[in-house]
Amino acid sequence: MPVKPLLTSVISTFLLHYNSRVASACGEGFYTIGPCGEESLAAAALALDNDRDTAALHYRHLGISLMRGWTSRSGGLYDHDTLKSLLLDRARGYTVSSLDPVTSGNHCCLGGGELDFLVTSTLASQCPPAVGRALGNSLAHSLPHVSSTSLAFNKRSVHYVSLGDGSAANAHFLAAVNLARYAEHRKFKCPVVFGLSDNQVSISLPNYGFLPKMLDTLGVKRFECDGNDLESVYAATKRAVDYSRKNQKPSLVHYKGLRRRFGHAATDRQAAYLSQQEIKAHVEADNIERAIEWGVGTGEVTEAFDAASLEPKVTARSDVMAQTCQPSAETARMLPFPQPASGATGGTAEGRKDVMRKSMNKAIAEALDAHPKMVYIGEDVQHGGYYLVTDKLDKKYPSRVCDFPPDETTLIGAGIGYSQAGLLPVVEIPYAKYLDCGLDMFMEAGILNWLGGGKKGTGMIFRLQGFDRGTFGGNFHTHNQLHMPPGVDVVCFSNGEDYARGFRNAVRQAEAGRVTMLVDCTALLNRRHLIGKDRGWERAFPPEGEVLSFHDVRRYGSEEGRGKVAVVTYGNGVVTSLQAREKCPTPNDIDVLDCMLLSECPDGLVEELRGYERVVFADICKEGQNPLSGMLGKLNETEERGGVDLGKKTWCLRTAQRTYNPLGTTLTFLNVEDVMSGIEEVSK
Repeated sequence: MPVKPLLTSVISTFLLHYNSRVASACGEGFYTIGPCGEESLAAAALALDNDRDTAALHYRHLGISLMRGWTSRSGGLYDHDTLKSLLLDRARGYTVSSLDPVTSGNHCCLGGGELDFLVTSTLASQCPPAVGRALGNSLAHSLPHVSSTSLAFNKRSVHYVSLGDGSAANAHFLAAVNLARYAEHRKFKCPVVFGLSDNQVSISLPNYGFLPKMLDTLGVKRFECDGNDLESVYAATKRAVDYSRKNQKPSLVHYKGLRRRFGHAATDRQAAYLSQQEIKAHVEADNIERAIEWGVGTGEVTEAFDAASLEPKVTARSDVMAQTCQPSAETARMLPFPQPASGATGGTAEGRKDVMRKSMNKAIAEALDAHPKMVYIGEDVQHGGYYLVTDKLDKKYPSRVCDFPPDETTLIGAGIGYSQAGLLPVVEIPYAKYLDCGLDMFMEAGILNWLGGGKKGTGMIFRLQGFDRGTFGGNFHTHNQLHMPPGVDVVCFSNGEDYARGFRNAVRQAEAGRVTMLVDCTALLNRRHLIGKDRGWERAFPPEGEVLSFHDVRRYGSEEGRGKVAVVTYGNGVVTSLQAREKCPTPNDIDVLDCMLLSECPDGLVEELRGYERVVFADICKEGQNPLSGMLGKLNETEERGGVDLGKKTWCLRTAQRTYNPLGTTLTFLNVEDVMSGIEEVSK
């Protein structure tokens, strides 16, 4: 082992924690959770191959990060310039300097290397993506027509992820271990190593001896060591890494016997849950005291904090916004759409017309053909899914259309890991309500670009099977509530023609590093008719190369020109609004605007609404949780500020009821009568 860099990492780990508390007290530090008591874990870094092994480190495991920095920057040799650089970079994290190489001043995270992956403060959320990286990398190297040089990781990479003993109770960790065990059972290659530090307390909750018993039930190969002993830490981690690399199976390292010498954070009152004797015992358990005293005398860490605190911070909202997601891939606007005459809603593409799900199937197949690194994962997708959208695709694309166990946390986490491994994942969520089960991982997908200071995206596509018209399957199969975190483009298409063009755009955005969620309306997937038996909702598949910008808005109106009233809606609401239009005394006075982008106000909507004085917003989501409401602020701006002066127009909002959807036939979603009442209100 490189003794001097290792000891320096151990000492620096403590000193950085200590100085983070000092900086906080001075008003210059903003993150005080730290590794005091877990410094010796730095030796674990020496078991990892910096040229091929990935790491996602729990926020207490600074020692591993520092030692990994030594080996990557100077080959493990002691070099004073390397030390100063490492200390300054970490001080930048604590003081939220915009020069922080990890988050650019947005947060305080460990990592920064090409093979390091950021960990938020949400307990064990780093674990499912780590399993995803292990599975995704193994899959990527097995795909035909994919060059290994185009992939993110080496074929023999091991994927190390660390967590604390408190996080071991978290569902993210348990779900990740379960997926890793499932992969091992199915004989899928999954070389992931979980590093678990055990200081016997989760902030203030003692472990009561439960952790060892719980670990006995996991069924993962386990290696144990004295977490206070550098050689023991290295040896156990090395055995685990070697085991996972050789056998391509998961393993776990249990770093036992650690003592947290500081409180969890600067705000933590240890005296409220520890006796004075216990606190004293923790302090006296310090096995690096003399080394720390030597380090304090050098003043190196204090100098790093002094320098970092003077560096610029992120102070402009525009900078924060710019880092939220990768720049959008250029997509030419298709406006103006050829506007069909009243009642002629069959679209603009020529050819054999069919239901929406058939076009969706073709669009996915087209993308799988064009992008050899694209994979489609979900629950029951190999047999076609619940609505046959992926029917027969697994036969044509074996190993690229894959079923996962029914757990949205690991499904979404694996999708994130797949993207990080260089694949282009499409993650299908069976129903909108099921997204709630994996919501934290979905939020992680949205936040990762911002967390990394906008340096690297996590390009992926979610396909969310969303709404029926409100009478199928009760609340849990036709849920009408959407999650739209910053960093995720959310779109909803009402017909197969637009879906195919929009899916092509979603693929382009994923390649550019953006995250897109396509929301289906299940009532539309097999819909043929608009009015009676007119087959008015069948569409032809658009020619290859036609791409729909998310900012496009389709207008359904009269061939005689623009109407007097605009009904703004999306998804199911388009059909509902067109049906309401036909029931009105003067249907030619009413235009229906299909607003496909839901996560922000599309440019096309602003352009269209400038031509109307009367507007009905018909939202199929619940009152208070409906995306169209979020657009009203921008629309209310003056034209000079990018709006339409909505306050000068006559408008109203109609939504689904603020309740849950009962099983049976009672309709709580937006209906024809709701839209008609809105049209009547603005027409007075």
